[in-house]
Amino acid sequence: MNFYIVIPAHNEAEVIGLTLESLSNQRLLPKQVVIVNDNSTDDTGAVVESFMKENPWISLVNSTSSNEHLPGSKIINAFYKGLEILDDDYDVICKFDADLIFPENYLEQLAIHFKENKHLGMVSGFCYIEKDGTWVLENLTRKDHIRGGLKAYRKKCFRDIGKLKRSMGWDTVDELLAKYHGWNIQTDETLHVKHLKPTGQSYSKASKYLQGEAMYKMRYGLVITFISGLKLAYRKGQMGLMVDYIAGYFRAKKVRAEFLVSENEGKFIRKLRWKGMLGKLNFLRVF
Repeated sequence: MNFYIVIPAHNEAEVIGLTLESLSNQRLLPKQVVIVNDNSTDDTGAVVESFMKENPWISLVNSTSSNEHLPGSKIINAFYKGLEILDDDYDVICKFDADLIFPENYLEQLAIHFKENKHLGMVSGFCYIEKDGTWVLENLTRKDHIRGGLKAYRKKCFRDIGKLKRSMGWDTVDELLAKYHGWNIQTDETLHVKHLKPTGQSYSKASKYLQGEAMYKMRYGLVITFISGLKLAYRKGQMGLMVDYIAGYFRAKKVRAEFLVSENEGKFIRKLRWKGMLGKLNFLRVF
């Protein structure tokens, strides 16, 4: 299968070489890898250029944007800068982060999953972070959720979901819309990806309300937003974030922020969320 990969990168000179080295060591090499050097002030571009000399499938796009590191629109805008220079000759399009080390069988195993299941729209491994000299699971989300740094889409699925949303919440709504269009989502626990810079460590204060805003834009409604926000704050070990999430939700509602999904898609998403939450509740009651 032909894998095309776009990697947005902002000041990643210390780690992006390790990411590109791991991609160059894949048993199944990607056909194209585009790094979008997004307003970096370090040597990110120079590191990428050094890899381009021996890997003709790697290319570089220099982009100028704000210096503020916000989740959501900034990274997806950079992704589209890379997507623009790619042709249509791919089977799988990936949006990867610039601070990851992939096992050498990573793309090969993704290809196997896609080939075995024609209804599989998205698939990934899991992120691991280093703690006290040991690599442990970065347990910020459910195990059936594909992390934003590890997105791999079958072409038809990518098109069905309308590609990626330029907003916080893009890496959740993509899966919800994939399910809406009848696609399966899969995570492979055997694929351990080393995450060199834990999620959110460089996000600015301005990002704290964006999670709640995203839940509004996905048409969660207040009750699901409250439950989802509570779970996320608990996973992050910062229960005070719950206040920010709810504040973000009401801020978005007050200004009538543009929704990311249609009314019908919103109904499907709420039904799916309730089904998942009630299913877990019933499971806990059994035990």
